[in-house]
Amino acid sequence: MSIIKLHNTYFKKYISEKKIAEAVDLMVEQITEDCKDETPVFIGILNGSFMFVADLVRKYNYNCTVSFVKLASYEGVSSTGKIKQLVGLNEDLEGKTVIILEDIIDTGNTLQEIYDIFNDRKLKQLKIATLFFKPDVFKKDLKIDYIGISIPDKFIIGYGLDYDGLGRNLASIYQLTNPPKMKNIVLFGPPGAGKGTQADMLKEKYNLIHISTGDVFRSNINNKTELGILAKSFMDNGDLVPDEVTINMLKAEVDKNPTANGFIFDGFPRTKSQAKALDKFLEEKGELISGMVALEVPENLLVTRLLERGKISGRIDDQDESKIRNRFNEYNTKTAVLKDYYQLQGKYFGANGVGTIDDITKRLSEIIDKL
Repeated sequence: MSIIKLHNTYFKKYISEKKIAEAVDLMVEQITEDCKDETPVFIGILNGSFMFVADLVRKYNYNCTVSFVKLASYEGVSSTGKIKQLVGLNEDLEGKTVIILEDIIDTGNTLQEIYDIFNDRKLKQLKIATLFFKPDVFKKDLKIDYIGISIPDKFIIGYGLDYDGLGRNLASIYQLTNPPKMKNIVLFGPPGAGKGTQADMLKEKYNLIHISTGDVFRSNINNKTELGILAKSFMDNGDLVPDEVTINMLKAEVDKNPTANGFIFDGFPRTKSQAKALDKFLEEKGELISGMVALEVPENLLVTRLLERGKISGRIDDQDESKIRNRFNEYNTKTAVLKDYYQLQGKYFGANGVGTIDDITKRLSEIIDKL
């Protein structure tokens, strides 16, 4: 995910896991060159440095010892400058080479306090290493011996760094960003659940653009657009339309409505790869999927409903129970994959799809209002 939400605050991906690993590798090379004839004591500053220390020490191939101390100075999204008590420094360090491992250094207030404490321990030498460094706000006359990545003065989380307790477990670094402006809903429902009816109700209530994959395909094919002609060529040969073609059609529809309050995606995505592509496309615009809302209706009830509909509409696919069951099997297979995908993001919401149109709309609205 390129945009995440923690405590109602949004963050966008800023530094990848790969780039972090490359920075740690380079720091290990530099420390090895300076200290391979020593047995350095690596001192990690908790809580933020635990991932950095673990990765760096694991890659350091010479003798060393490791310890941790704790000195916290962050509250919320800004550095308060308040220094709390140092705990965990119990071993004798006299005559040893100590390398302080910090996750991030900004003003240097915390670092100065740590440096002064260690400097009184009669060390052989004291070195400082930080994975992230903010040179624009660094105020202290201290030498930073090893720097992984220099960054501007913006609040970041991930890779050990947190926002009010959350985000430390993220493998990449995320940066504070503006909240998305759109409400984007993926609406799912089995055949006969009334998904189209609910999409019409919800688009009016929330002033959203309803994008139906079927409508988009028909429009492109009927208007003989470049994508429509391409899609038809696959369909005429009995082949599935490639994800790329479908996604490009959806992108074009979104781009037609740059000032929209948001979108209801109906019939898309159908696969995990399509869901990932949709996420990536929206994230490039600073937006995201607010949630996947699925109408949940017992299959037997829907089979009966579709068979009755088939008597009136004359639709062949609604008159054969075995074909209807096959459609449900296909839906359940696809939904299971997408359900897992969105559940991992905390974005899957099921709604009881049995009742009057107004009752179901109310249930869906209660979910959407909270997104």
